[in-house]
Amino acid sequence: MTSLFGTLCDRAEKRARYSKTVSALQSTTLNTRLDLDIYQGDIPQIARRAVYG
Repeated sequence: MTSLFGTLCDRAEKRARYSKTVSALQSTTLNTRLDLDIYQGDIPQIARRAVYG
């Protein structure tokens, strides 16, 4: 049962980091995203890779 709780906590933590990463990337200016070669539609995929690998 401890393993299940640990897994759930880990998933919740990763989901929170994913949401925070998406929010941070979306809050950047368009010029900043273009300088970093980040397009609006790519943000979820970038955040997913950053958090989940």
